[in-house]
Amino acid sequence: MARKVGTSRTENSRAAKKPRAKKPKKSGKSPAAKASPNPVAAMIRPPPPGEGKRGEKGHLAYLLRQAQAAARLTIERALAELSVTSPQFVVLTMLKAYPGLSGADVARVALLTPQTVGIIIRNLERDGAIRKTPHPVHGRVLQWTLTRRGATLLEKCRRHVNAVERRMAVGLSAKAHVTVRRWLARVAADFQ
Repeated sequence: MARKVGTSRTENSRAAKKPRAKKPKKSGKSPAAKASPNPVAAMIRPPPPGEGKRGEKGHLAYLLRQAQAAARLTIERALAELSVTSPQFVVLTMLKAYPGLSGADVARVALLTPQTVGIIIRNLERDGAIRKTPHPVHGRVLQWTLTRRGATLLEKCRRHVNAVERRMAVGLSAKAHVTVRRWLARVAADFQ
């Protein structure tokens, strides 16, 4: 039988008889609560949108992002009834405003990736909402325009989105409405 180097049988038997240390009882507290000396502080939840740092005391860029996320979700829900996604709505809107855009141009003005726009264009073309024509000078460039079906679909979408936008503007005077629009357009232009 091999022995551990430097230990005798008596040392081994004494170690075996040594009482074991007691395990600490579990307190049921989360790791965050154990780290915090104040148990009340560990239970604090962030405030809902519109309050604290998520309200008027918040950073402007965060508030803008928070508002955009809430508006986009509300618009997506409104458009779901028509089986149209928010990015599809943006593409239809841009093609109505600027007929004849290429896919790359649509991606730029719609603030979407070219890959996303490629998928959207294929789906809208398949559904008969848009059509392509070759560019009169640059034959390899395709220009996209709304079809009558696409214009009708966009009009239905606009009714849903207009309702959301009216809700967003509740409480704004006409002057404040113009001021907000100018400010948002200026921020986008200045940071471009």
